[in-house]
Amino acid sequence: MSDRYLCIHGHFYQPPREDPFTGETSVEIGAAPYRNWNERITAECYRPNARLRNFEQISFNVGPTLAAWLEIGDPDTYRRIIAADRWHQTVYGVGNALAQGYHHAILPLASERDRCTEVAWGIYDFTLRFGHGPHGFWLPEMAVDLPTLETLARQGIRFTILSDEQVEGDLDRGAGPYWVRLPSGRRIAVFVRHRDLSNLISFDLGRLGTATDFARRHLPSLNGTGPRSPNRPYLVLIATDGETFGHHQMGGAGFLDWLVHREAEAAGWSVTTLARFLRDFPPDSEVTVVERTSWSCAHGLARWSTGCACTPGDSRWKQPLRQALNRLAHAVDEVYAQAMAGYGLDPWGLRNDYIRVVLGQVRPRAWLQRHIPFALTRDDEDRLLALLEAQRHRLTMFTSCAFFFEELTRVEPRYAIANAIRAIELTQEATGEDLGPAFRRDLERSRSRRTGVTGADLFDAMVVARADNVPVNFRTPGLPRASQRPSGETSGPAPQTLSEPGSGGAG
Repeated sequence: MSDRYLCIHGHFYQPPREDPFTGETSVEIGAAPYRNWNERITAECYRPNARLRNFEQISFNVGPTLAAWLEIGDPDTYRRIIAADRWHQTVYGVGNALAQGYHHAILPLASERDRCTEVAWGIYDFTLRFGHGPHGFWLPEMAVDLPTLETLARQGIRFTILSDEQVEGDLDRGAGPYWVRLPSGRRIAVFVRHRDLSNLISFDLGRLGTATDFARRHLPSLNGTGPRSPNRPYLVLIATDGETFGHHQMGGAGFLDWLVHREAEAAGWSVTTLARFLRDFPPDSEVTVVERTSWSCAHGLARWSTGCACTPGDSRWKQPLRQALNRLAHAVDEVYAQAMAGYGLDPWGLRNDYIRVVLGQVRPRAWLQRHIPFALTRDDEDRLLALLEAQRHRLTMFTSCAFFFEELTRVEPRYAIANAIRAIELTQEATGEDLGPAFRRDLERSRSRRTGVTGADLFDAMVVARADNVPVNFRTPGLPRASQRPSGETSGPAPQTLSEPGSGGAG
């Protein structure tokens, strides 16, 4: 057997698409002839990769929001993906699927409590679907810092994936794995992807030719500089958006099929997966993490916080939007914690366990009764469940996509604001406290320099729609009139609708 190993990791993810007010997935015009992007990307990527049995040969993660949609929208593809991990576990003794943060939030930008919930929900969702706990965990956007790694290790995660620019140390073992020592005394293993080769496949697959061409031209140069020993083989890791293989890159599913089933081995490389390689070849050296970095922003985490040159145009709207969401989250949390204290409940342990209700494993009222050792009135139950639903929506509003792209008036920031409004509504229903005016004032500071529209304008349009009992417009390209504009003046060109979810490294 060769002492050179190749692993392909696919990050398969789509953001939540359900209307936060109705729970329904609406038609997305840009996905035609399909009804929405999930259907189109399934036809182009998930279904062909599943039928080619590519999931059996790669390391992969499927985001919880995508998995939930596939389970209903394409159950055959869903079953094939789950079966791939079970096949791998039967044959090799370990699975090849990884867990992921539930809402795809940027974990280093989250509070410690939110980070704990996002990881706990992601692990529970994975365990429920795959039938065993995860060994590995995909960090959304590969965004990392030591507190995030501590959260993973504390919840039993053994390894994660980073890019080579996110670690410091001797990488003579290629992808590793390497130990990272944590301030608590714990340690976690990291695999390090080959950035250049991963980007080549991500963005230039069409110019690479066939899988045969790729294997013969590019793999021979990846022999590594470390000592050659049967006890310490050399691993190359290519990690990219899974949608590369068929959606972003036409023909990508066939390319992956030929590479992992035939051409890599023909070129002298053994195809492996991460959990399997970690079991057989545990780390024997360490690296340090470059904190608050990611795989899709050259400025650390600025793409999702202050704005930066990674997105074209003026992205200064991002910082006040995040500040508005952070302040609203704090206000929602204060109301929630105070209400739960009145019942003698642990608010954050309760929230972590609420994933069982979210995933339909238990009826909401029965779940409440298990947590509360005394009888509740129907009104009390309604109040507590409304506050927990408010927590779910306020977690959803931090989905990374809200900040990934260039324009405030795109569907992704609108979706974040729509979930914020729903959290405000539920909090008010439960307690009578209206957090909307303060949130709206904060949103006034987030302004699109292209259209003049503010976050407050988007908020107002949705609130008016709710009051008039008409569908909330957070998907279609029409814009509300920007504040402080003369009456009758247009707001500028309409933004593009979401055209390629998860594209451009949005993973």
